[in-house]
Amino acid sequence: MEEINGKWYLSGVEKNDPSCIHTCRELEEFIGEIGFLPLFETGIPGFSVENHTDPLDWWGEDPDKDPWNWRTVIAREGNIAYGKFFGKRAGFISKKWFPYFANMRRDGYDFDALWDDGKASLRQKKIMDLFEEESTKLFSFEIKQNAGFGKGGEKGFEGTLTELQMRTYLCMRDFKKRVNKKGEEYGWDVAIYAVPEQLYGYRHVAKAYKETPEESAERIVKQIKKYYKDADDAVIRKLIR
Repeated sequence: MEEINGKWYLSGVEKNDPSCIHTCRELEEFIGEIGFLPLFETGIPGFSVENHTDPLDWWGEDPDKDPWNWRTVIAREGNIAYGKFFGKRAGFISKKWFPYFANMRRDGYDFDALWDDGKASLRQKKIMDLFEEESTKLFSFEIKQNAGFGKGGEKGFEGTLTELQMRTYLCMRDFKKRVNKKGEEYGWDVAIYAVPEQLYGYRHVAKAYKETPEESAERIVKQIKKYYKDADDAVIRKLIR
């Protein structure tokens, strides 16, 4: 996605291109094959949802054809993790590959241990304390309020939330509208967050802790190179770390 004269333009392919993805199910299959996929262009040609979809389908009238809506469907189903996982931007990670991202990004630390060793900020802890129960799901505005961010409180809410996703401690679990006192929906869809253990269980998320973060990183790099042989190693490592 590129900004030109104040307007955003998507790269992509035409509908009749063999590489074009037309449905949410096709996207899920593609993510399952590669293992993980950013939503928007990354600097690695072909390595994003944007690069494999028709730009005219984005934010269109038909939700079944809209890749922006597909992210909601995938997040809600919970078979593939969705969040800001790639260079602080959104993308998908399959169940098979999530443990390697978790090990690489967490360096073998569960969040409580990260905090105990002084490697997490107080802002991060205030947010993660809201997710002590693995079943917890919270709107972003609920997190902001309950963790003490906003007017007169902590600053840097969006950045902190992004950091926790990049370190794989949180993911986006759904998108829904707010509801007023009359029970009526209003406004834009708002992200709902949860811990990835809610999707896959703790044992699965932590199963790569037995190897070093560097070994997990090398697995991920090799997987990308398998499908994108000409991808620059420096670009790959910047994107995944």
